[in-house]
Amino acid sequence: MAFDFSLDHFSLFGLQRTFALDSAVLESAYRALQTQYHPDRAASLPDADKRQALQAATRVNEAFQLLKSPISRARYLLQLVGVDTQEETNTKMPVAFLMQQMEWRETVADARASQDMPALDQLAEDLGKERRGLEAALVIDLDVQHDYEHAALTVRKLRFLEKLDQEIGDAVEVLLD
Repeated sequence: MAFDFSLDHFSLFGLQRTFALDSAVLESAYRALQTQYHPDRAASLPDADKRQALQAATRVNEAFQLLKSPISRARYLLQLVGVDTQEETNTKMPVAFLMQQMEWRETVADARASQDMPALDQLAEDLGKERRGLEAALVIDLDVQHDYEHAALTVRKLRFLEKLDQEIGDAVEVLLD
C-alpha cells in the first residue's frame, strides 16, 4: 500500500500535464485511487500504516479537487513551471476587460436594486460564456503555445469572473430572501 508523495497531481492520476483533460478519465482514476488508498482498507494495520493511508487518501482527494477545477488546474500547471499568477498583487488588466468588468458590476447593482432576477440570470449566462472562452484560451496558452505569461493573465481574468459570479450569487440570495 505504498504511496509516492513525491508525485505531482497529474502523475498521481496517470495523466499528462495538460490543461485540457478528460473529466471522465480523471474521475475514473480518482475512484481507483480512492478505493486503493481508502483508510478503511488499513483498519487492521499498525497505526503508522493507518496514518499513511489517511494521508494518501487526503492527498488523492485534494489532488482531485484541484484538477477538476479549471482555474485551480491552470494555477497548478503554471506553478509547476515556476510561474506565479500574482492574482493578489498584479491587478493590471487590458482596458477593454476592465471596462467590461465595470459594466457587469453596474448590471449586478442595477438588477439588485430593481429586483430584476432575469437580468441576473442573463448576466450569469453571459459570464459562463466568457469563462468558457477564457478556459478555451488556456488550452491554447498552456498546452499548445506554452505562453505562460498570457496564461497567468487569463487566470487573473478568470479570478475576476469568479468574484463577479459570487456577487451575482449574493444578489440572487438577497432577492430570494
